[in-house]
Amino acid sequence: MLRSLLVPRARRSPDANAGPLGGTRLTVPDGLRAGLGRDAVGVPARFGFKILSRLPAKGCVYADSDWWWWLVPAGSDADLTWPLPACYAPGAEIPDRRPRLIHRPDGDSPYTPPIPLYLLVCQLTGIAPAWSAPVRAGSA
Repeated sequence: MLRSLLVPRARRSPDANAGPLGGTRLTVPDGLRAGLGRDAVGVPARFGFKILSRLPAKGCVYADSDWWWWLVPAGSDADLTWPLPACYAPGAEIPDRRPRLIHRPDGDSPYTPPIPLYLLVCQLTGIAPAWSAPVRAGSA
């Protein structure tokens, strides 16, 4: 991950979706609606197939040789502490990588529900879920 950030900008190949630090913004495939904005949650590739096979609902999933990324609605980090080694990427702006779409949802939503994804990432990393805001009875 750090290696790509340390490569001088002149040696990187240009990308129309590249951000200010050489990142790539994950795109939403044609025909899918991203009305809730978009962020992304990434995990090292060693967790990719385990998560993909265990999630009951899956949105767009992108992968390269090192990381797998799930599109989630914008703000899916609110009141959650995503466990390391997971990486939360606001605006679906990820480090300079060339991920490819490996899963396209059947419906018209590109999103993976963030709470099941969060709980599964916690389970696989052996870290207890942690909400930064207290949960109140009767609140939704």
